[in-house]
Formats: sequence, C-alpha cells, structure tokens
Amino acid sequence: MGSLAHVVEDCLGIVKVFSDGSISRTDDVKFPMKVEDDGTAVWKDCLYDIHNNLHLRLYKPRAAPAAALPVLYYFHGGGFCIGSRTWPNCHSCCLRLASALKVLVVAPDYRLAPEHRLPAAIEDAHTSLKWLQQQALLTDGGGGDEWLREGIDFGRVFVVGDSSGGNLAHHMAVELRRGSPELAPVRVRGYVLMAPFFGGIVRTKSEAEGPPEQYLNLEILDRFWRLSIESSPSGEVLDHPFANPFGPSSPSLDSIKFDPILVLVGGSEVMKDRIEDYSKRLKEMGKEIDYVEFQGEQHGFFVNQPFSHVAHKVLEKINHFMTKNSL
Repeated sequence: MGSLAHVVEDCLGIVKVFSDGSISRTDDVKFPMKVEDDGTAVWKDCLYDIHNNLHLRLYKPRAAPAAALPVLYYFHGGGFCIGSRTWPNCHSCCLRLASALKVLVVAPDYRLAPEHRLPAAIEDAHTSLKWLQQQALLTDGGGGDEWLREGIDFGRVFVVGDSSGGNLAHHMAVELRRGSPELAPVRVRGYVLMAPFFGGIVRTKSEAEGPPEQYLNLEILDRFWRLSIESSPSGEVLDHPFANPFGPSSPSLDSIKFDPILVLVGGSEVMKDRIEDYSKRLKEMGKEIDYVEFQGEQHGFFVNQPFSHVAHKVLEKINHFMTKNSL
C-alpha cells in the first residue's frame, strides 16, 4: 500500500499542492482586516465570462456627479494564486476608489494558478476589457447593463493593478498599445501599477538583503512564480516573459508605444528595487512613466488600509494622473 499524499507547496494555507498532483483550495480565509465601508459608494456583481464562470464587481459613488464617470479597472493581487474581488481588502479598496475619485470601478476576478497557470489570468484581464467594449456598443443601442447605459465616459478608462494585478496592467499596456484601438469606442488613457509583481533570477538588493515584510517575503514570491508558470526544461520560471519584462527571452519593449504609466511602491517593499528598475528602464526607452515611492510603507499599504493617511496621498497621485491624461 502506497504512502498518503503529502503537501509539497503551501500558499499561506489557502492553496495546497500535494505530492500526487492534487490541489486543495479553501474559502475559509482568516483575514487580518475587515471591510471598511463609509457608505459613500454602492456595488453589484456581473458575469463577464460565461465560459469560465468569471464575475466582476461594479462600484460607483452613491451620489453621482453631474459629469459622466470615468471608468477605473482594478485588478486585484495575490501572486496569481490567491485573491478575489470579494476579499475584504479588495472590496474596501474599490469602495474607496469609487467614492474618492468619482469613477465607476470595474473589479474583475480572473482564473488562478496552479489550477490555471499563466497566461490564463492575462487572457481573462483582456476578456474583461472586451466585456466593457461590448457594454459600450450595446449602450449605443439602448442595451447593456443598466449602470452603464448613461453617465459613463467610455473614452476615459484607466487600468489599475495591485501586485500581480499590476503585472496584468503591464501586460495590458503592452498588448493594447497606445490609444487601445482594438477596444473602440472604449479608450484606455493610462495605467496605474501598484507595486507590480515581477521576478528575475538575478536578485536585487531589496530582495536579497531587505527584511521580510508583514505579509510577504522572498520565499512566498518564489512560490507564487513556481505555481503560476509551467516549468521549462531549465526550470527557470523567474526569468519567464510573464515574470520578467527584461528577461533573456522577453520581447523588447523599445518599439512599443505605451499609454502613460504611473508606478506606486512602498519604500520598504521586498520588490522595491525591481519595480524601480522597471520604471527607470521604461523611462530610458522614452516611455511616459512616473515613479512614486512612499517611504517606510510595505506591500499592500493602500489596498489593506484604503482609508489611511498614506492612502489619501495615493488617491491624490492617482487623481492627478487621471486629470492630466484626460485632456
């Protein structure tokens, strides 16, 4: 009689991979934070991909302004392995974004690894944006979701991504190119990358020497990449193009015309140096990119505390970025 299967990968107790290849995923997550809702925004869920049974959550200010609302996409984090629009930190964050920025927030879920390895999440991010295009086209004929039939400015769309969601935002910027012509009449005006989740075999100083964060360390980051990307014969997933935009096999970004990008990162993040390097390289290529570092902050400082003092500063940066790129 063979021995019982044992755990070979454990993602924060939420996802476990066993020696026989089986996977368990629990919905019983002990969250360190609760939903923060000041009552200034409302929300509802919609199905956007019937084939994969994927939903998104719409948020809008309870008191809608006279002007049409811009659209802000929010891709949640979780290392491509965990996370959901329903998690309290994500939900609180989107409520805050909708009311503070006076926008319609679209927060899609996407398929997670290791059950669905990359590029599944990238494909789903694209599908969710195509859903918005379909809504815009239906609205012209009087159809579509009732929240999108009037008072929405489909010509002012901004894509925000946190951590692995920031990685998705990067890939959307690459895929859609400047002006997002394939999404017309929807037009993406810019991308906000909150501590985007990138990797690389060569460690940066903050990865190699930085102290572990409250919710994150290098071991967890490496595990996320192992579970998110199919291993190549060399087994080097950290330099895969999905993980490392500047890896040895990654396509050159020099000739790609991007919409403007705003990068936000905490000064005490394990990934800080890699994210700063990403921003510098794109700027050296002539891309329109701004890099803002929040001293002393750790990973998830905005999404985990969206009503904090530093979160207010983040919202000011995003609001300025949106205003500047809405003309």
